[in-house]
Amino acid sequence: MQLGRMGTVVMHSDTESQVERSAAVAAPAFDPEGPFDPLVDLDGLWTPELADRYLPIPGMPPAKYECLDGKLIMSPREGTANMFAVWQLGKQLETAADQAGHHFYLTVNVLLDVQKWIEPDFVVLRRPGHGRMWIPPDDVLLVGECVSRSSKHNDRVNKPGMCGEAEIPYFMRVEVNYRSRRVEVELLRLENGKYRTEAVGSEAERFETDLPFQLSLDPAELLER
Repeated sequence: MQLGRMGTVVMHSDTESQVERSAAVAAPAFDPEGPFDPLVDLDGLWTPELADRYLPIPGMPPAKYECLDGKLIMSPREGTANMFAVWQLGKQLETAADQAGHHFYLTVNVLLDVQKWIEPDFVVLRRPGHGRMWIPPDDVLLVGECVSRSSKHNDRVNKPGMCGEAEIPYFMRVEVNYRSRRVEVELLRLENGKYRTEAVGSEAERFETDLPFQLSLDPAELLER
């Protein structure tokens, strides 16, 4: 449980309740005579309800939409090196997660609070999504990010911090440098409110872990050919 904006009590286990409460957050005030621009007029007010209504922004290039305290964060889609790494890693994660009774997904909306959500590159859920648009943190076993230059601080600092606060047990970080042919995969486990390294691998060192399920892979295979 967390306190949302305006003192609203937010129960992480009830996504529908969070989305409904989002409608109670300060209503947008628009100039009825001026043109409506959601990026301007909804700044600081974004909720899942408004996201469902106005996103994606028409005419804008494809982007990842995330939100921190009602402020929309837009980042460009990944380059081919990161996309290749996520795709290759995902195939192995899907098999390993499925064997342990979990469920692998590429990009989904993880709702951390009424006005806070992230769109990880991949996740492992404790139970199937069943077509849901917004996933509560209680359903998330692992969040994964492939670090890019445009979101390096966000992927390395902000997101682990937010996921730790939401008590998501595992965070996986992948970093690829296509030019130097280097890659690193790091698995972090939540311990006493902070993430600590559980396993690490690179283009020169195999990645091995038994938690949260058994996984063994050669990170060099994540490098785009």
